[in-house]
Amino acid sequence: MTQNIEFWFDPICPWAWMTSRWMSEVEELRDVEVTWNPFSLAVLNEGKDLDAGYRKNIDASWGPARVAMAVREEQGQEKVKPFYDAVGTALHPEKSDESDNRRRFREAIEKALEVTGLPPELAEYAEKDTYDEQLRRSNARALELVGDDVGVPIISVDGTAFFGPVMSPAPKGEDAAKVWDGTLALASYPGFFELKRSRTNGPIFD
Repeated sequence: MTQNIEFWFDPICPWAWMTSRWMSEVEELRDVEVTWNPFSLAVLNEGKDLDAGYRKNIDASWGPARVAMAVREEQGQEKVKPFYDAVGTALHPEKSDESDNRRRFREAIEKALEVTGLPPELAEYAEKDTYDEQLRRSNARALELVGDDVGVPIISVDGTAFFGPVMSPAPKGEDAAKVWDGTLALASYPGFFELKRSRTNGPIFD
């Protein structure tokens, strides 16, 4: 029986990107159907007292999340994953040395639209609030399912949601399937809340 999976991502988050690579493997190995939902870390962090450097990055993150939502609203849900694949590749494995994140994010958006054949004018939504209400609703729905003390990635399996898993590198092949089966086993127990250990390395893009 096909499992209905929802995956929430902010394009700028490298950890969500790693988990999405794993989820893409799972799509090939298990009977799952994934809906890819834009999420905004900028919305999540509104009004919060953040480190100045992180605040600058978060403020710039509006662009990719807004364009991801514009893709969904104007081009259809099926176009979200190709856009995420392309913009995530530009932002993470192909990350440039550009120190201005707003400019770097815009360049990644434009490249992703070109790669996917989506209308280039969608890039203009990076600076527009046209679909901010839809972004807020997407955030709210994810947090309603999982709680309000998390970021991304968020995964919902037939309505049972959890943050993570956070992994590096992303498991492939049978390892990906094994991790998925274990994740489902934990998530299926209603009394399970958290499993964590210190990170020993950053995102490994391979």
